[in-house]
Amino acid sequence: MLTSSLPTQEIDAPRAGWRGWFALAVLMLPVLLVSVDNTVLSFALPEIALDLQPSSIEQLWIIDVYPLVLAGLLVTMGTLGDRFGRRRMLLIGATGFAAVSALAAFAPTAALLIAGRALMGVFGAMLMPSTLSLLRSIFRDRDQRRIAIAVWASAFSAGAALGPIVGGFLLEHFSWGSVFLMAVPVLVPLLVLAPFFVPESRDPHPGRFDAASVVLSLATMVPIVYGIKKLAVEGPTSLALALFAAGAVFGWLFVRRQRSLTTPMLDMSLFRRGTFSGAILVNLLSVIGLVGFLYFVAQHLQLVVGLSPMVAGFALLPGLALMIASGLLVVPVAKRFAPRVVVPAALAFSVVAYVLVALSTADLVQLVVAFALLGIGIGAAETVSNELILSSAPPAKAGAASAVSETAYELGAVLGTAVLGGILAAFYRAQLVLPAGLPEPIADAARQTLAGAVAVSHTIEDATLAEALRAAAAHAFDSGVVVTALIGAALIVVAGVIAATTLGGTRGASTK
Repeated sequence: MLTSSLPTQEIDAPRAGWRGWFALAVLMLPVLLVSVDNTVLSFALPEIALDLQPSSIEQLWIIDVYPLVLAGLLVTMGTLGDRFGRRRMLLIGATGFAAVSALAAFAPTAALLIAGRALMGVFGAMLMPSTLSLLRSIFRDRDQRRIAIAVWASAFSAGAALGPIVGGFLLEHFSWGSVFLMAVPVLVPLLVLAPFFVPESRDPHPGRFDAASVVLSLATMVPIVYGIKKLAVEGPTSLALALFAAGAVFGWLFVRRQRSLTTPMLDMSLFRRGTFSGAILVNLLSVIGLVGFLYFVAQHLQLVVGLSPMVAGFALLPGLALMIASGLLVVPVAKRFAPRVVVPAALAFSVVAYVLVALSTADLVQLVVAFALLGIGIGAAETVSNELILSSAPPAKAGAASAVSETAYELGAVLGTAVLGGILAAFYRAQLVLPAGLPEPIADAARQTLAGAVAVSHTIEDATLAEALRAAAAHAFDSGVVVTALIGAALIVVAGVIAATTLGGTRGASTK
C-alpha cells in the first residue's frame, strides 16, 4: 500500500540488479570516511598541538572550520548535484577530498592545516548528498531502497563509532598525519569503480543557477553553526546571540528568495509535507541524542574508568553492532507497520538507554548495555526517517532533499555536543567541590573541564591530594551526567511524539 506522498513514478518501478548492489558498496566508501572523519580528529589534536604549536584560537579553528564549511555548503552542493550530475559531484568531491587530505597530513603550520580543513569541508559537502541522492536513482523500487538506505545509515553510524578505534590505532603506530592520509586508500577505489558501476543522474529541468541563493544559504548556516559552538564554550554571550540573529535574518531572506524564484535552489514546498518535515526533525533529534550520549560516555570511559581511546571504542562495539543490525532488521517491519508506529517504538529503546545512564553512570557494564539500547533505537529510526525523506521528495530533487537530511545530521552533531555538552559542563562546574590545599592555577584548570582536572592532577606531587582531585572531578562529572541523561531522554521522547504525529498512518508494504 502506498503512502499519499509517494511519487507516482515509483509504482511498478524496476528492481535493481547486481550492479546496483555493487554500486551501493562503492558508495559506502565516502560515507564511512566522512563519518569517521567527524570523530577521529579530536584524538589527534594533542599530537597536533605538540607538533605545530597552534594558539588556542588556531586550535579551535582546526576543529571548527570543517563542520562550519560543510554545513554551510551542503544544500548548495546537493542542488548543484541535481543540476550538473550527482555522480559528477561525487567524483569531484572524492578527488578534492583525497588530494587535500594528503596535503593536510604534512601541513607545516597550523594556519595551513586550518586552510586544508576548510577545503576538506568544501569537498566533503559534495560527497554526502551525492551518495544518498544516487541511492534514490539506483534503487527505484521502494523495498530495495529501504534496504539500501538501511546500509547507508548503518555505515554512517558505524563510521562515527569507529572513529575512536581507528584514531586510537593510527595514533599508537603513526604520526597525527595518518588520520588525514587514510582518506587516500579509501577514496582511490571509489574513483576507479564509480564510473563503471554508479550511473549518472540529474534533474532533467534544473532551471538557472542562482548565485544569490548560494550566498544566502552560506550566510544562514555558518553563523548558526558557529553560534552553537560559541554557546557551548562561552555560554549565552552577546556574540553568540548576534550570530543566531544574523543566521535567522539571512535564513528569512533565503526562504523569501526561494519562494520568489520560478526554479528555486531549494523547493520550500517540501517542508509543507508533514512526512518530510517530520522525518527531518526526527533525524535532527536522533543525532543530537546519539552524539550527546557519545560525548559524555567517551569521557567517562577514558577519564573516569581510565580506558585508552581504542579500548573505550571497543567497549562501544556491541552498541555499534546492534545499531547496524536494527537498521537492517527494521526494513521488513517498516513494510508491515506504519512509520508513526515503528519510529516511536524504536526510539523507546533509546529513551530507556538514557534513563539507565541516569540511574547509574559508574557501572561499566550498564553503560555498555545503555549504548546498545540507544543503538537499537537510533539505527531503526534513522533508516525509516531517511527513506521517508527521499520517498516524499520528487526524484529530480533528490540531491536537495538529501542535502537537507545531511544538514540535519550536521546540526544534530553540533547540537549534541553544544547543548548536552554545555549542560554537562555547567553542572560539572556547579557540583565540583575541590579538595583543600590546591594551588590556584591547578584549581582554575580543574574547574574548566573533567579533562583539565585529570590532566593537572598528574602534576601534583602529593598522591593523596591528586587522587582526591580526580575523585571530586569524577563525582561532579557523573552528577552532571544524571541531569544531562534525563534531558537527552526528554529530547528522544519529543522525537517520538513528532514521529507519531507527522509520519503518516499507512503501511509501506510495497510499491508495487
